[in-house]
Amino acid sequence: MGTLVEPFSSWFARQGWTPRAHQLDVLAAAQAGDSVLLIAPTGGGKTLAGFLPSLVDLAARPRPGLHTLYVSPLKALAADIARNLARPVADMALDITIATRSGDTKADERRRQREQPPNFLLTTPESLALLISLPEAAAMFATLSAVVIDEVHALAGTKRGDQLALCLARLGTLAPAARRIGLSATVAHRAPLEAYVSPRGVPGAVRLIEVTGGAPPHIDMILPQGRLPWSGHMGLSAAPEILARIRAAGMTIVFVNTRAQAELLFQELWKRNDETLPIAIHHGSLELDQRKRVETAMAEGRLRGVIATSSLDLGIDWGGVDQVLQVGAPKGVSRLLQRVGRSNHRMDEPSRAILVPANRFEVLECEAAILGVAARELDGDPPRPGGLDVLAQHILGVACAGPFLPDDLFAEVRRAAPYAELSRRDFDDALGFVEDGGYALSAYERYRKLFRDSEGRVHVRSERIARQHRMNIGTIVEEPLLKVRLAGRGGGVLGEVEEYFANMLSPGDTFMFAGRLLRFLRIRETTVEAMEGGDGDPAVPAYAGGRMPMTTNLADRVRAMIQDASTWSAFPEPVREWLGLQRKVSRLPGRDDLLVETFPRGDRFFLVAYCFEGRNAHQTLGLLLTRRMQRFGMQPLGFVATDYVLATWSAREPTDVARLFDQDMLGDDLEAWMAESSVLRRTFRNVAVIAGLIERHHPGEKKTRRQVTVNSDLIYDVLRRHQPDHLLLRATRADAAGGLTDVGRIAGMLERIRGRIRHMVLSRVSPLAVPVLLEVGRESVRNQSGDDLLLEEAELVAEAMGEAEPPPFRARVEAPRPRRRSLAPPGQGRLFG
Repeated sequence: MGTLVEPFSSWFARQGWTPRAHQLDVLAAAQAGDSVLLIAPTGGGKTLAGFLPSLVDLAARPRPGLHTLYVSPLKALAADIARNLARPVADMALDITIATRSGDTKADERRRQREQPPNFLLTTPESLALLISLPEAAAMFATLSAVVIDEVHALAGTKRGDQLALCLARLGTLAPAARRIGLSATVAHRAPLEAYVSPRGVPGAVRLIEVTGGAPPHIDMILPQGRLPWSGHMGLSAAPEILARIRAAGMTIVFVNTRAQAELLFQELWKRNDETLPIAIHHGSLELDQRKRVETAMAEGRLRGVIATSSLDLGIDWGGVDQVLQVGAPKGVSRLLQRVGRSNHRMDEPSRAILVPANRFEVLECEAAILGVAARELDGDPPRPGGLDVLAQHILGVACAGPFLPDDLFAEVRRAAPYAELSRRDFDDALGFVEDGGYALSAYERYRKLFRDSEGRVHVRSERIARQHRMNIGTIVEEPLLKVRLAGRGGGVLGEVEEYFANMLSPGDTFMFAGRLLRFLRIRETTVEAMEGGDGDPAVPAYAGGRMPMTTNLADRVRAMIQDASTWSAFPEPVREWLGLQRKVSRLPGRDDLLVETFPRGDRFFLVAYCFEGRNAHQTLGLLLTRRMQRFGMQPLGFVATDYVLATWSAREPTDVARLFDQDMLGDDLEAWMAESSVLRRTFRNVAVIAGLIERHHPGEKKTRRQVTVNSDLIYDVLRRHQPDHLLLRATRADAAGGLTDVGRIAGMLERIRGRIRHMVLSRVSPLAVPVLLEVGRESVRNQSGDDLLLEEAELVAEAMGEAEPPPFRARVEAPRPRRRSLAPPGQGRLFG
């Protein structure tokens, strides 16, 4: 264990602090030259532990040049750390310079950082990748002594994490003596994080310091007064209870799962906020200045509540947060703990959180998550192998900084944990793709970006290619965004919405954004012009994010609780009644089987499968299932997917249900679907953008979504015809297995339920099927009033409870020929109509 020297021991004493054991252990490891992975709960002083060795070293031997690089997944986190670091540096009068570097850093400041690097540079993975692509990278990083990687658990296994791992491997070549400190929350899979932090990319090569104990969190659940919703995922009916909790506390963060939900909930709370409590909204599509104002107001204690998405998930130490509310299902124990940890932010005192489920299935998930936290059952999948599209982008970045030998770069890349098992074939294919686009594209000059000299060194072809690469660095491919601006003189920019949402608006339509009711006027170039006010029901910005599925561990716990009636005492009375009636009229989903119900209603037959595998997997399963139903003559008409259940409707009664869910679904059916799927094309578009095949940005211009889509579709078709094993098609299939399509999770489910499908043929809708049928209704009657939807809910519930007869079955005289429709918005996977 290390010991603190002056002036640090006196500074700690003046704060009334005693150094924690793990902070001194990290100091000792760093002084021995070891790299460290520190795993500690929120509030354990991880960030100070990461910087303490560098502060001590520079206090003893002040020197110019870059000493410590700090990398965070969030720009706001880097800025927050810079503020917190400045205080001890000023208090102890240390001769240490600190700067942040992100996409928001002004040009003159970026130039100053390159010419005179600060001692501490705090940055993001994207900005680090840009720095590494500069010709002066070797000189800038030559003095580097330490790299601090914050929130490692949030980066490993993502494409941003792949990019950072490759950058770390590059830094290992430029500054081989630099040690690393990885900071992580408590995780389920430690070994992959050890490998991620290790300079060799393997577990066991770093010193693991793990902090156990800490006060367990205190988590409650609240429900709306009166009626417990059957469906829906916004949680607006609980607004009075949420506002009461905000009123009773000093400072509250209200976490939601999507940006659209944040806008809706903020508006609902503001309508009820008669006392004008200072409440704000914070999400990634708001203008930077607005987000900064909210963050500053939080830090200064001027707010009582903030409605936020994952933009505030990670480790910013707001200090004064008294409680956290999670509106909507948490989706995983580890994710819930991350959010709960935003409150109280002190390891020795319990964090306080309240879960607010939006519907009956979410009550089950919330209760399962509370029990999972109590049992310390962390969840989440282990990190997947690194993406080949990210590798291609990195190869070009290295070439932009200077020539390299392929053998040397291959060895370097394999020191990055996500690429430790990278084959030479995949590396050579990635290099070949960057060099000339690959066999199918090599005839086109625009795809030739590298060349080799007589000694085999690889060079970038021109400075123009290098400039374009730097403009397109990054792995986050969002839906193209349009700025929302208030019309009139002095009208400011409020933030951004996705292009497809803006294209759905007509002049005079109202929509809600940045907590305001706006009236749409026009789209002018890349700007949505609007004015405040308007009548009628507003539309809501529909963001593509927020589709995180429930983890496999949490789904398993939910299934187990449903099946075991002895656990039902944890549920509120309406939920116990709901499950009891389901057991009476049908059966309950089992832990290791699949319950499938079929029943007639109106002029169609419904099939409802209780999979609990998440919306992405259910969306893909619905597409595959309806394809099989069509082949077997059942004439499917559509499907809808929620996080818990998949429902299809068809003109003919589904029979031989076990055959529908056979594992061969992932054979020819999957291949045929993938060959024509718009989802796969969308995945390819993202891969092509990351790999640099399609550039979003050029000097003085930015491609529209339509231009990017048309280009990627054309190239996709060319590659499928002429080079089906092209690197980017391989990367697309790998992404599809665990991303938008979640094929890997479907495969696991089909293996688990083989021979265990329980088919219940019913005469009417079952109680558990009511929520998903209400989702069908929401899609089919989108223009109906709220009263109409409530009436439909009442009718369905009465049928399920046996209090009313279902509508008589009316066989179709001639079933319509199914016609393919484009994929509906998230959660409304209507395929035929």
